[in-house]
Amino acid sequence: MTGPSLTFVIFALVAAAVSAYGVYAFIYSIYIRYRFMSLGKDTGEFKDWKERLRVTFRQVFGHSKILKDRKSGIMHLFIFYGFFVVQLGAFELIIKGFYPDFKWPFGELYPFYTLSQEFTVTAVLIAILYAAYRRFGERLPRLKQNVKATLVIYFIGGLMLSVLLSYAFEALWIGLEPSWIRPFSSMFEVIFGFVSSDAAYWLFYFFWWVHLLILLAFMVYVPQSKHAHLLFAPFNILFSRMGPPSKMLPIDFTDETAEEFGVGRVEDFTRGELLDLYACVECGRCTNMCPGSNTGKMLSPMHIMTKVREHLNEKGEVITEKSPWTTGRILGNPKGFIHMMEDVPFAHGAPEGFDPDPNLHTDIRPTLRHQSESYRLTEGNIMDINLIGNVVTEQEIWACTTCRNCEDQCPVGNEHLSLIYGMRRYLVLTQGSMPVEAQRMMSNYERQSNPWGISRKDRVKWRDERPDLAIPTVKETDDFEYLFWVGSMASYDDRSKKIAFDFVKIMNEAGVKFAILGNQERSTGDTIRRLGNEYLFQELAERNIKQIEKYNVKKIVTIDPHIYNVFKNEYPDFGLEGVEVIHHTQLIAQLIRENKISLTNELQERIVYHDSCYLGRYNGIYDVPRDILKAIPGVTLLEMDRNKEDGMCCGAGGARMWMEEDEGLRVNETRVKQAMNEKPTIIGSNCPYCLTMMDDGVKAFEAEHVQTYDLAELVAKALG
Repeated sequence: MTGPSLTFVIFALVAAAVSAYGVYAFIYSIYIRYRFMSLGKDTGEFKDWKERLRVTFRQVFGHSKILKDRKSGIMHLFIFYGFFVVQLGAFELIIKGFYPDFKWPFGELYPFYTLSQEFTVTAVLIAILYAAYRRFGERLPRLKQNVKATLVIYFIGGLMLSVLLSYAFEALWIGLEPSWIRPFSSMFEVIFGFVSSDAAYWLFYFFWWVHLLILLAFMVYVPQSKHAHLLFAPFNILFSRMGPPSKMLPIDFTDETAEEFGVGRVEDFTRGELLDLYACVECGRCTNMCPGSNTGKMLSPMHIMTKVREHLNEKGEVITEKSPWTTGRILGNPKGFIHMMEDVPFAHGAPEGFDPDPNLHTDIRPTLRHQSESYRLTEGNIMDINLIGNVVTEQEIWACTTCRNCEDQCPVGNEHLSLIYGMRRYLVLTQGSMPVEAQRMMSNYERQSNPWGISRKDRVKWRDERPDLAIPTVKETDDFEYLFWVGSMASYDDRSKKIAFDFVKIMNEAGVKFAILGNQERSTGDTIRRLGNEYLFQELAERNIKQIEKYNVKKIVTIDPHIYNVFKNEYPDFGLEGVEVIHHTQLIAQLIRENKISLTNELQERIVYHDSCYLGRYNGIYDVPRDILKAIPGVTLLEMDRNKEDGMCCGAGGARMWMEEDEGLRVNETRVKQAMNEKPTIIGSNCPYCLTMMDDGVKAFEAEHVQTYDLAELVAKALG
């Protein structure tokens, strides 16, 4: 019995050595990134495993988030499941290189297995060609077109093509006739039918090596690129925060050893937040929907993720003395070079190159271009680089409206707002740095518990303007079912007062027993918290909870979605228990269903409805306001192109209501333009902030034929 030939031994040793290095580089790259993530703060104990697994299964295997973009989602679905199917064939092909006669022992089912492999490989190849078309043909602005971003197309395309060519030349080598069982490789077999058996043998092994080397190169490339999401995204979704979306976590101010609050260094982020960075796929969906990016501002949620990730790699390399690159820095920075932002300020108004979409009136390309131009590779010491300023600018941090559109769109479960909140907290609590208008507003909250600095004793005066309405305070009655939390807007802002008056009118009409706190009411602190002043927020929360407990309140109703959200989702962290929180649209819809109010007056109006971010994306309430509008006789309900989950922010959230919009176009005016596309007579909303922004936008266009109303005002008009 003769032993293996020298050629075979050399072949086997080379293949084993190459494969061993590929596996080593793959594992090492993952390990190093795990080390870098471990530099962050401990995320804490994870609970709700049943819910976590359900969400992970739905999003990873069901592609629920990815399918928000139907075209990309279906394409990804083919590639994702195709890879699972072709792995069996890939292993068989690799084994054939050593044992040419090898086949999986599927018996009579083997022909159908072969057919499934051929169709799957071809389907993945078609899907990847479509991905290339989306990037290079359609040239979607959100998709990068550099080499690193597109390398995966060549990897996957090369892998699939090498499989079909290997099958074809194997058939020519061993003398198989073209067959319907191998429909696509048989096409190549026919094309190369002139090749001799000996040549086919060498061509089989050529493409066998091509397949193996591409597979190993892809495996090494993945963890060192944006395609690390293949590895990290499932874990990112599994370990993401359960419960209310984008819920802010408390800071423990009782820790006397703490010298800084918030996130001023990349290692101040939690490990879960650092996991977000490696899960990011750079698909640009977040930036594509961001109101800041859409209106020509420097803010791009995707670039916040990618820039902080680059910074983590660069700083992690110095701290751990371990390079994140296993390819001789081909995929990384040259030694001694780092990334940092250069100052490329945007001008007020549309930036250069802003070419708005005719329907959405938005354009993200100037933002993407400026981000690319600003974040440069330069020689320097990473330890001298500041996270805030040199990596993420204050300009970007303060531009965020906290609308959650970025997180809602993200297919890998990234929580962009968590990073922004952490940096805002550092600026406010540690550095005392914030825009001048925000500083003035915060001072007003501290002194008078409202953003204008109007006397706290005047908070109850709004009701004096309508003596015809019964608006009792808790001191005047203890017979109430609902505590109506009026909020600063309706207490002091003339336009918002009208919403409160009409909502009171509806409750009076329905016989709803309610009371207000009057001058005992304080700000809930939602705006303060989003701005970054967690300390003041916690003070306000503790005082408000004491008031709620003092009057044994069981139900709170409010016209402000921001108040609704903070009471419902964040106050429980500070001790609010056993209190049902209701938005005024929910109560109105209930009163309509129970026939406690009668809507008999026809409103012959074309009403386009604008979704509030804090009622919609934060709390999933989309149908209730629409049901109210459908119940009003004569109303024609219109929808903007961007509605419900995809609805565009009005621009007021995240304390932006109180800061000048000096950069790019005004978000509210862009949103009003989108509404105007539908030729409405009324723009409807469910939030005093949104109403103010829509009203200002309408005035900016001098569109006197279009009015703005809260749903409570429209229902009050329809009351019989």
